[in-house]
Formats: sequence, C-alpha cells, structure tokens
Amino acid sequence: MAEPKKTQLNALHRELGGKMVEFAGYDMPVQYPSGVLREHLHTRAACGLFDVSHMGQGAILGAGAAAAFEALVPGAIQELKPGQTRYTLLLNDKGGIRDDLMVTRPAGDTDFSALLVVVNAGCKDADFAHIAAGLGPRFAVERYEDRALLALQGPLASAVLARHCPEAAAMKFMTVARLKVMGLDCTLWRSGYTGEDGFEISVPGEAAEGFARRLLAEPEVLPIGLGARDSLRLEAGLCLYGHDLDETTTPVEAALTWAIGKRRKMERNFPGADIVMGQLFDGAPRKRVGIVPLEKAPAREGTEIRSEAGETIGIVTSGGFGPTVNGPIAMGYVPPAFADDGTPLLLVVRGQARPARVAPMPFAPHRYFRG
Repeated sequence: MAEPKKTQLNALHRELGGKMVEFAGYDMPVQYPSGVLREHLHTRAACGLFDVSHMGQGAILGAGAAAAFEALVPGAIQELKPGQTRYTLLLNDKGGIRDDLMVTRPAGDTDFSALLVVVNAGCKDADFAHIAAGLGPRFAVERYEDRALLALQGPLASAVLARHCPEAAAMKFMTVARLKVMGLDCTLWRSGYTGEDGFEISVPGEAAEGFARRLLAEPEVLPIGLGARDSLRLEAGLCLYGHDLDETTTPVEAALTWAIGKRRKMERNFPGADIVMGQLFDGAPRKRVGIVPLEKAPAREGTEIRSEAGETIGIVTSGGFGPTVNGPIAMGYVPPAFADDGTPLLLVVRGQARPARVAPMPFAPHRYFRG
C-alpha cells in the first residue's frame, strides 16, 4: 500500500499537534488538541484556517474553453463573467455525478481562453484525465501541483484577511481575484465549504507554511481539521463526494438541479441529459433530504432509513452531531413519497429503530457575503 501523500503544510500540522489520518490518499489532520467541538464552534464564531491543498487545482487553456467544457457539465459556463466562479458537476452518460467541482473565469479573461478548476482530492487524477480526453488536443489542461490551497472561514475571515490584503474585503460571494497577499501572488475565491463567509486562497507551495503561520498568529484564527470541516459542511447541507454523491446519483436525486443552467436545460446537450431532464419533469426515484433524529443518538453514514410502517426506504449518507444546532443531524436518500419536510421516519441506530423526521436544509443558516 502506497504511503499517503503530504501537503506543503504537513510538518506544521504535526508541530501544532494535529492528529493525522489518511484521507483521499493524503496524510491530513482530523483535529488538533483543542478538539473537533471547539474547532467547529470557533469557526462559526470567529475564524478557522483549513489546509485543503489536497484538492486538485488546474486550468483549461485555449480559445473557446467555456463552450467546449460545457460538453462535460450541465452548468451554464459560457454565462460566467470575468471574475465569477460557479459550482458544477462532471456527469457520465447516464447523468451520474463523476465529481462536483468549482469552475472559474479569471478576472482578466476577455475571450474565454482560460478556465480555472478546483476538483476533489480523491477524484483529481480521473477528473483531469476525463477533462483532457473530453476537450481534445485543441485545449491544454494544466495541473497546479506546485500551489497550496488554504481556506479561511468564519464571520471574522474578511477582517483578518484585510489586514494582509485590504482589497479582499470588497470581494463578493462566488467571485475570484488575483491579489497580492503578504507580498505573494495569490488567487482568492470568496467561497468555502462551511456555510460561513470566507476565502479559499491559492498560494505558491514553497511559501505556504510561512503564509499559514502568519494567519495563525492572528488572535481570531485557529487551525481546523477534517473532523470540524465535515460537521460544518453537514450543518450547511453541503454534499461530500463519495458519500452523498457518486456515479449512480443524478443532479435531480441529489437536489442539485439549481446547478443546471436554464439554457442547458433547453439545449439538452450535456452528458446524460435525456435521463436528467426526464427526472426533472417526471420525478426521480429518490431524493436527498435533511433528517433530524428525535433522540440523542446520532445516525452515521450507512444507517438504514425506514418508514413509520417499518419498510426499508433508504440509507443515511452523512450524519453526526451538529454542534451549532446542539443535536444530531443527517442527510440521506428516500423515495419522493417520504421527502416532504416533517415526514416521520425511523433510523436503525445500534439495532434499534429510533424516531426521526425529514427537515429542511441547511440546518445552520448560510452567512455568505453577497455585498
């Protein structure tokens, strides 16, 4: 078995007392000595710093890049304005989700000759190969292995980052900018995976440790591991690929139809369009929903979901304790007849069928900065 890869901040994680685990082929901190609960609540109240350098950063280069890339995704990529970013999905021929990703039109692009992409760590080799094969030789697909990616998340993230880059405070949610931060050429996205305001910052890999140390020296900032990252995104109702999404799941089933562009629905020229559009009009066989257990025991991934009558109707795909809401929360897939908010369910936890109900997501409100 291959040794896990290391991000540019691996030594810093260990110095800070990070409890390291293998995740998506990387040696990553699941938590620090302060613990998952404190890390989660600190991010909601102040500001947390996450190492997400295991993600795949890259670019698609060539005239007409946006139009060509639309052949692989259902998003309206050609509608992106310079400096805008968008969540989209790589689909297979059956409308299943190969991966979810962020696609950006750089701020200085005038002719759609470049797109930036950030893909999930566990899928990045397959994703970049799939994109290159789908686009063909007219386009260059570059990977930025020499750059680190840090996420600064929380209600005080903007104030903290503004001390090092005043221009960042003027950015709005889902925009991107190339700015100098601490004297370094950085790409900043105002986005994140917590439901909070914040930034994702691409920095030169060799400078990443010093960059992180300066942010961690700010009194509002704590290092945050994978454990709190997972509980934060679950409270925000955000999917984790390989758990809530996979190649057997369509955007309609996953409640991600908002990621399908209006024009794309009419054109029907993305992978699996006939299946996806058929589900959009006629209904899908299942739907991702939020679930609140009515007892204290959390329902983890793989927990069986039953109807009140005792019929098995689905499984939990993500679940655990939500520190912000101070109780257990989950999401999973159920047939449409059981998907309405308030629908009573049973969750089989430790061999016992325990009461739960379908609940709206997000469990904790999004607090993105829209200007």
